Amino acid sequence: MDTAAHSPLETIAAHTKSDNGIRTLLNYIGGAWVDSHGKEFLPVMNPSTGQQIGKVPLSTAQDVNDAVRAAADAFDGWSRTPIKERVQIFYRFKTLMEKHFDSLAALVNEENGKIMGEAEAEIAKAIEVTEFACSMPQLTSGEIQEVSKGVECRIDRHPLGVVASITPFNFPNMVPNWTIPNALVLGNTMILKPSQLVPLSSIRIAELLKEAGLPDGVFNVVHGAQETVEALCDHPVIQAITFVGSTKVAKIVYARATSHHKRALCLGGAKNHLIVLPDANEEMSATNIAASMSGCAGQRCMAASAMVGVGPVDHIVDRLCEEAKKIVPGKNLGSVISKEAKERIERYITEAEEQGAQVLVDGRNAVVEGKEGGYYVGPTVLDYVRPDMRIAQEEVFGPVLSIMRTETLDEAIDIENSNPYGNAAAVFTQSGGMARYVIERASAGMIGVNIGVPVPREPFSFGGWNESKFGACDITGKSSIEFFTKQKKTTIKWNPEARTNWMS
Repeated sequence: MDTAAHSPLETIAAHTKSDNGIRTLLNYIGGAWVDSHGKEFLPVMNPSTGQQIGKVPLSTAQDVNDAVRAAADAFDGWSRTPIKERVQIFYRFKTLMEKHFDSLAALVNEENGKIMGEAEAEIAKAIEVTEFACSMPQLTSGEIQEVSKGVECRIDRHPLGVVASITPFNFPNMVPNWTIPNALVLGNTMILKPSQLVPLSSIRIAELLKEAGLPDGVFNVVHGAQETVEALCDHPVIQAITFVGSTKVAKIVYARATSHHKRALCLGGAKNHLIVLPDANEEMSATNIAASMSGCAGQRCMAASAMVGVGPVDHIVDRLCEEAKKIVPGKNLGSVISKEAKERIERYITEAEEQGAQVLVDGRNAVVEGKEGGYYVGPTVLDYVRPDMRIAQEEVFGPVLSIMRTETLDEAIDIENSNPYGNAAAVFTQSGGMARYVIERASAGMIGVNIGVPVPREPFSFGGWNESKFGACDITGKSSIEFFTKQKKTTIKWNPEARTNWMS
């Protein structure tokens, strides 16, 4: 592993422009670093300090068109490259991520504000999904069968063409790598539009891919916001789009992309319910739930934001509060992404308290010594939240846990099922029968038993249900092969003397 630079920005300084000490980011198109046609910029902030660390351009439809042209020009040569050769580049990319592990994590820490341990876990997951992409030759070898005497049918997979990926702020390195390795190994070319809040990691990804030997134009980065996203959705050459973000925007992107006859897979928000039964292991439940609600400052779509206690679970709630109080902003809890996010999260807490919720652990007004300008919210536990409260229904996206109480397991499942989201759900119990009962009835795409963050490991795919996902397939794992390829079916007959029947 490398030693992180004094400032992670030094790792990408060669591909930015300095303006009075503030780094202005460039787009990466056709293997070159180029200025955006856009004349407007947004500040890039370090959320743990509140200090500006860069400027990101608001790219235009012209920038998108330039990137599409570069990707389209590269597609023929890249798609005709044998998959075993394409994979070799990603073996090298994986090695480079391992070599630069520390500085990649430091870059995530600086632009996102999560603590270093969480940033390191993000890079480790990005490496894992790249490892999976390297197994594609074994997973996409095609199918062939003699269907009649002298007649065979076969299926081969072909890339779609130019695809686009629109990624969120909460995982600047991991979520882009949910799609980059798989889509490119399968023969597509890509345009990445990272979140304008965390655009730095995407620059480093582009650098490492080029160093690994990826041909120019196969991967492109266009920074921006709404205009850039709309141009990606509208461009006639782009064949497919993936999006990860809020449900509100996921719906808009899905509708706009599919209206232009593109494939689209758009992952939205979540309201994940953890159902806790009285027989649950006290220590395991409390530590898991506390980690789930506060990890990445609660800014992940797999975070526990709602706990449903069934029957007498006060002993677990008490232990949970003890664990939550061990989570200290600036020490083992990172910042939230912005001042606006901090204010919004604290409004949710205050409103719930005014409506009758009991604040057991209060994370409002958190200040970290030496980082007084940072955007911190401490771990917060609210008890006796009613299902009709806004905080029980909406995605808070902060280190906040709302506890609701029921007398029966069926009541708890009804609460989980009535929420429009469906990313994850979990049950904490020592009863296999009760666990199975919840697994079968929870309306979510990813289920945990005594696990607060039930993220599947490769090759199992990531994807929710209901209003947490729009589109077919999942974004990672084997399911991603279906999304990023199309099938060609061929029927072959050579021998004229073979007996014929209705199949031939």
